[in-house]
Amino acid sequence: MPPLPEEVSTGWDDRKGPCILTTVSAAGVPNSIYVGCVKKYSQDKIVIADNYFDKTKANILAGSKGSVLFMTNGGKAYQVKGSLERQTEGAVFDDMKTWNGERPGHAAAVLTVEEVYAGAEKLL
Repeated sequence: MPPLPEEVSTGWDDRKGPCILTTVSAAGVPNSIYVGCVKKYSQDKIVIADNYFDKTKANILAGSKGSVLFMTNGGKAYQVKGSLERQTEGAVFDDMKTWNGERPGHAAAVLTVEEVYAGAEKLL
């Protein structure tokens, strides 16, 4: 998969507040949640800790793609879209457990970068 553009990678390191994770149900119903336990795992993967997912978990297990929306401290918005995978073991899951603190961390939701936007401008 392609890496995050440098502008977005730098923006990620300067993000403000929580991100918004959006998934879609098998029936096409969108679901958006705020996520604060999130990390750029690599240049092509963003990991979100599944602490209390319900609809989001069901959507991921049904094969939903997703998007992560975030803003920088400078007010620039970026949206990263891609496929989602739920992991309950392995290197990514183990890494999530190290930064998720005392939260439950039932699973790691892994978004693999496929498209990236800055506002309406497609960067990738």
